[in-house]
Amino acid sequence: MPLNLHDRLHTTSFAFRGYNVTNLGRTAELLAHRAYGQLMKQWLERASAIHADVTGRRIDLTARVRAGEETSLETFSQDVAMIVGVEMAHLELLKQFFNVDYAQAHAGFGYSLGEISALIASGVFQMEDALAPLLNLADDCAELARDVTMGIVFSRGPALDFDAVQRLCLELNAEGQGVIGISAYLSPNTVLLLGQGTTVSRFKRAMRTALTGPPHLRKNKDRWPPLHTPILWERNIADRAAFMMHTVGGGFTAPRPKVLSLVTGKDSYNEINCRETMHRWIDHPQRLWDVVYETLRTGVEVVVHVGPQPNLVPATFRRLQENVAAQLARGGGRFHLRAMSGMVRRPWLTALLPSRAALLRAPFIQQVILEDWLLEQEVP
Repeated sequence: MPLNLHDRLHTTSFAFRGYNVTNLGRTAELLAHRAYGQLMKQWLERASAIHADVTGRRIDLTARVRAGEETSLETFSQDVAMIVGVEMAHLELLKQFFNVDYAQAHAGFGYSLGEISALIASGVFQMEDALAPLLNLADDCAELARDVTMGIVFSRGPALDFDAVQRLCLELNAEGQGVIGISAYLSPNTVLLLGQGTTVSRFKRAMRTALTGPPHLRKNKDRWPPLHTPILWERNIADRAAFMMHTVGGGFTAPRPKVLSLVTGKDSYNEINCRETMHRWIDHPQRLWDVVYETLRTGVEVVVHVGPQPNLVPATFRRLQENVAAQLARGGGRFHLRAMSGMVRRPWLTALLPSRAALLRAPFIQQVILEDWLLEQEVP
């Protein structure tokens, strides 16, 4: 039976994706759709106009989508505008064609750039105002990315000691050969690092004695703008953005629905702190795990993933679902402490479950990739 989003909004959270190395997803199909196409085009044109107003560079995101032109560091500012525009289009399609009003949902949240989209969608800022500081500084972020490597640090056993990870980053920074920092806490046993030069390789060598676990580190071959790390301080990006934020409109309305911030890991936005929290969003690590747990704790049953080809947040929920389901299966599916005590394959999860029982809800969360859902519907 098809999922009726309208009837389940009160137990639905919307998750907005951020920047990735692929950003088109199924946007071209939505743009070519007989019913959806015109609205998609309008949002892409609006995003193109905002980009031109802020950067002085004219672009045609509609033509780029139709041509299937994917991402590079040279297109970072365009990708920022396009991702947000597409996410706004997705929500308007939901409302116009299916009477699904995002404002009536339980909550919204977003990874990285997705948090800005969530604030726009929740009525805190207009898209023009929220994007202006980001587009102004996008070229500097992309330039810093040319010397930045991503590393995923994880443990197959106990939870990572985040303080030890942070200490090792600081020790490497103090050597004066580049800056490395935690960009995201993905789960109790996984963090995402971004580091300049050889810092990620040096972290990998040093972690064998500095961390317990034993930890593992996998490098990513792509280059990433070092958002949510101290690397941005090299060009004063956080402070420059904060200054710009004081001159844009909006920011004096509490989000509706509420927005869980990955800066704090909880529902933190109110009528006066949006600029302050957005400032911290720029160079503070993303607390994805905290928001995932808060989503489970507050009774959400459906998570709708907004934006083209979302991957990180769906994968995070999926891994958690699989881990919890596997552990419960080892205990015969019984929801009690005896079953939990036998969980030897995932010690980090074993340690959490008695005190964080909301994790037991993970296998029952229904995930929806919105662009897929839209294209599966019959539209009059």
